[in-house]
Amino acid sequence: MAQNTKIEWCDHTFNPWIGCTRVGPGCGLPTAPGEPEGAGCYAETLMDHRYGRVEWGAGRPRARTAVSTWNQPRRWNRDAEKAETRPFVFCASLADVFDNEVPEQWRADLFELIEETPNLVWLLLTKRICNVRKMTDPMRGCRIIPPNVAIGATMVTQREYDRDARQLAEVKHFADVLFTFGSFEPLLGSIIIDDNAPDWIIVGGESGRNARPMDLHWARSLQRQAFHHGRVFNFKQRGGSSSDKGGHYLDGQTYFARPSIGKVAA
Repeated sequence: MAQNTKIEWCDHTFNPWIGCTRVGPGCGLPTAPGEPEGAGCYAETLMDHRYGRVEWGAGRPRARTAVSTWNQPRRWNRDAEKAETRPFVFCASLADVFDNEVPEQWRADLFELIEETPNLVWLLLTKRICNVRKMTDPMRGCRIIPPNVAIGATMVTQREYDRDARQLAEVKHFADVLFTFGSFEPLLGSIIIDDNAPDWIIVGGESGRNARPMDLHWARSLQRQAFHHGRVFNFKQRGGSSSDKGGHYLDGQTYFARPSIGKVAA
């Protein structure tokens, strides 16, 4: 289970910077014109509306976090080396690594930190999977994706899956990442996956005020499809506004699984 985060599918969270722009229904925007908005972006609610740390949106500067924050993964890496473990680090829960409005040097600094911490499995989840290739292309002067990275994409509707799953699969091949993963949270409709499906499928309902409901049949379907395609399935929560969001239980079965990762290569 998580050590330093409430996000159950990782052990740590690390934010190299804070701030983003809402770009799709996973951020709380309507799935189509005339449809209602959802609970919104939890990071925006927390860092903008509650704490006033940054202003969310296009054209708003992102805030780089403190040196002490950047030193935390180095400590986690030392601890992991001693324990002979490979903890999962979710980066970035309050931003997007592949945000167009983040300075390229910040991303280069992050990749250098990732290379310094080979005992950590870095989970880079993005809502901008189309940016990954061009932002990690050495021909453009970019740093390549380090070998201890897994790349994920948020795909909450069939339209997003059809648009992004193939691009995520292509990233796996050109960058040789550890694995790919998909955040189907908040799951906002039935999704049919195919051979481009990510290696790790994480499903959950939206939580918070004005949360849009998730039909459990959608989650059950993804669980069956994941099994059929040989993918790892993780059920995070049913969602909703109550404190009881369901944990990893789906129809009385616990789905709390991760891809298998070997030891760091000598």
